[in-house]
Amino acid sequence: MYRAVTYDIEVTAEPEFLVDESDPQQGRWFWAYTISIANLGQEAVQLISRHWRITDGHGRLHEVRGTGVVGEQPVIKPGETYRYTSGCPLETPQGIMVGDYQMQRPAGDMITVAIPAFSLDSQMINRVLH
Repeated sequence: MYRAVTYDIEVTAEPEFLVDESDPQQGRWFWAYTISIANLGQEAVQLISRHWRITDGHGRLHEVRGTGVVGEQPVIKPGETYRYTSGCPLETPQGIMVGDYQMQRPAGDMITVAIPAFSLDSQMINRVLH
């Protein structure tokens, strides 16, 4: 598990290589990742948008920006945790993801919350499994 804390917002990431969704002979490796966002602070925050930087094993960068996550813009109250799972295809057997969320506080100010960098390494997974 990978972890970052920004402004009392803890973000953890757990990647999982999906063998059944991948086809290495066709140059496709697919990952699921589960993100947990825990509000350790004293006021609610709303997740407004996301920005991902995904780098494959050849160093090619792909950026993804969008509103919310998985179709939602959750409000996370103090002491609550919001969790979601999404996916990422790669054209190489390894890569790395890192990013940030734009969140809004009740007073209207925006904060940038770090998503920790996490490794997507199917070769490491294969070594562990075999």
